[in-house]
Amino acid sequence: MRLSVRLLAASALALSLAAAPAMAQDAAAIERAATIRDAAMSRNIALDYVTQLTTRFGARPAGSKAEQDASAWAADYMRAQGFQNVRIEQFPLVGWERGEESASIVGDHPQNLVVAALGHSPGTNGVIEAEVVRFDSLEALNAAPAGSLAGKIAYVDAGQMVRMQDGAGYGPLTRIRGAGPAAAAAKGAVAFIMRSVGSDDHRMPHTGTTRYVEGRVPLPGFALSAPDASQVSRLIAMGQTVRLRLSSTAHTYETVSQNVIGEITGRSRPEEVIVLGSHMDSWDLGTGAIDDGAGGAITLAAAKAIAESGRRPARTVRVVLYGSEEVAQPTDTGNGGGAYLRGIGTAVEKHIIAGESDFGADRVFALGLPPGAQNSDFARAANRVLYPIGVLASPQPELHGGADIGPLAGAGVPVFGLNQDGTRYFDLHHTADDTLDKIDPKQLSQNVAAWAALVWLIADSDVDFRAMRPAAPAH
Repeated sequence: MRLSVRLLAASALALSLAAAPAMAQDAAAIERAATIRDAAMSRNIALDYVTQLTTRFGARPAGSKAEQDASAWAADYMRAQGFQNVRIEQFPLVGWERGEESASIVGDHPQNLVVAALGHSPGTNGVIEAEVVRFDSLEALNAAPAGSLAGKIAYVDAGQMVRMQDGAGYGPLTRIRGAGPAAAAAKGAVAFIMRSVGSDDHRMPHTGTTRYVEGRVPLPGFALSAPDASQVSRLIAMGQTVRLRLSSTAHTYETVSQNVIGEITGRSRPEEVIVLGSHMDSWDLGTGAIDDGAGGAITLAAAKAIAESGRRPARTVRVVLYGSEEVAQPTDTGNGGGAYLRGIGTAVEKHIIAGESDFGADRVFALGLPPGAQNSDFARAANRVLYPIGVLASPQPELHGGADIGPLAGAGVPVFGLNQDGTRYFDLHHTADDTLDKIDPKQLSQNVAAWAALVWLIADSDVDFRAMRPAAPAH
């Protein structure tokens, strides 16, 4: 078996770090982190939390009553687990309800298709029936002559998502979902359809948000399940004219979302904050177990494990369950990460680091630290604690975090990544199959152990990741 250069580099770095002494983190800190790690591996609250969340509330679309009720319950759950300063912070949101939807091929050989409306797409205001024009990329759609799609349905089939451990195949396709409806509208189309963004071949489409343009989504947009996308593409390749009938009663409404915040207050430097992020909202097709009930479970359980260790850390560990991560908005007010950043004001300067768990519940395989920290004493200590549970040190710095902590990263807060195995994540992501039974309890506990041990090392130290950043090149 041939190993990639990146994997070889990661393995070599992990081995070198494992053998090196840890200067900044003394032996007692490393021993305590290992003890916290082992305790979390054998017992933690993660499965209890995600089981209750998904069973009590099911799907939690952004701004829905289910999301609001789940947030209130989560705040009570935090209080019962001993978190301090628990609070709910609301912000305005444009909510979206799917309603009912259908799609079918009409004509001499009619057949039903399985589709899902793209998030925040408008309804069809009755039935749309029109001929399909297929494109193999967003670029090809953008290159179509102005007005060439008048009265027609634009269809982008860029092929199946490439399955990769780090999920890198997702980005090239999700941009089609975001920009496709506006591109189709610019060419005169009456609707937009696409192959759903997933690595599976199940007849379950993947939904997901699309992009506002001048305060609205311009066209009804739909994701076709993979088998149905292939069916439509085959018919067109055979020279058939394909006409579709589309129907959707989706609509938007004014509402609020909220962030749920709780913390383990620091012992001696409580103003210095470490943020552990995930999101509360989910899409409506499943119950939001892997996206992202699991992330809330992991971060809550990690903080709880630290609190139960018998010694509060010097710095504050803050868990944030963000609202409305899944949706685009016509303004900048409807994202939980942005709302959190606006709410903390100048306190952002005292945010030591932030991490986000939003990639399911399968095992962590790599640790990404902020730029400049890869060969630090802290990295050596972290590797000594994480390597025994299968977490390698990544040679690549973590730069962006995720959607929820992205605003903090943009404001200069260092971010870390405990990178999970995403090989099967996009089989389930944004589908009806995102349910509790897909979570492996042992892998979930390995996540909790990695988070708890790493965060303890940061929280009970004076490590300064901002000071480690490489100097900007001289001009």
